[in-house]
Amino acid sequence: MIEIALTHRFSGVTLDFDFTAPPGVTALFGHSGAGKSSVGLALAGLFRPDRARIILGGRVLQDKAHFVPPHRRRIGVVFQEARLFPHLSVRQNLTYAARHGGARPRTDLAEVADLLGITPLLDRGTTALSGGERARVAIGRAVMSDPVALILDEPFAALDAPRRAEILPFLQGLRDRFDLPMLYISHALSEVAQLATTLVVVEAGRVLAQGPAGAILSDPALVPVFGSSEAGALLSARVGAREADGLTRVETAGGPVFLPGDLPPAGSPIRLRIRAQDVMLALGEVRGISALNLLQARVESLSPEGEAGQIVVLTVGKERILARVTRRSAQALGLHPGLGLRAILKTVALAG
Repeated sequence: MIEIALTHRFSGVTLDFDFTAPPGVTALFGHSGAGKSSVGLALAGLFRPDRARIILGGRVLQDKAHFVPPHRRRIGVVFQEARLFPHLSVRQNLTYAARHGGARPRTDLAEVADLLGITPLLDRGTTALSGGERARVAIGRAVMSDPVALILDEPFAALDAPRRAEILPFLQGLRDRFDLPMLYISHALSEVAQLATTLVVVEAGRVLAQGPAGAILSDPALVPVFGSSEAGALLSARVGAREADGLTRVETAGGPVFLPGDLPPAGSPIRLRIRAQDVMLALGEVRGISALNLLQARVESLSPEGEAGQIVVLTVGKERILARVTRRSAQALGLHPGLGLRAILKTVALAG
């Protein structure tokens, strides 16, 4: 567990953060200038706030009387730029900490390379690697330094969307394989939704909300922070059988969802990301539409969005998803708390 409480005054903004990161991946989400990177640097010992109390796994790293220097914190850091050693091979980059810092990794090189998909690159130089390959090697090097925690500060910011989509599953593999607390700093909500177990939302140097990722993402009060086009929620599911037409049946508390592409083996638990703008609402039976995925849901609450919109909070089993509709549509459907209806999903994304 990571506990962070710090204050620091910069010119024009004051940071005042206080949050706890339980085991798993804690995402620090906020727009540029919110102070996210300063938190990561303070945890790593690379930035000393005016006042701070930082505890990692019960060990005090900083308070009024203590300051553990960076090299004694055993925290792996991955920055926006990979910062690989250009004169060393991929293998030598990965094993640098063991050869020069005395680190004894809890796992071997072969396993980390396999999880990150970089085994074919081990004997290559780093200067000819693609951006995505460099990012994976940088993550592997941090893991191989035998850290007690990992900080990833916008590690994919320099990559385009397709490259980020390729790399995130590798990071999920590390998350699921190692009992290693991770602080993932990002302003990309799609990445946060795919990786995070805990979400801390920050704005202008302060914490707006913190808690389980599913609960925070489905909070209608945070839609303006996330943005209307990206706001949405997570829904727990379990992979079922592959159908004859190539789609895979995925079971949720609101009914089956059918997804294309490669999914984990049958029986695997997964999370689905459902954006509010991709949900349509209907009363009664739905006929004559191309959408395959319809969930049984119930209206929990309605919140205004701008002059003409409404955010509808829906319960699906014990979880919540969001829908964006106009006020005119809400009135035409007679939406009110407790109303049962169908949520029609135009798009569903696998969130890990």
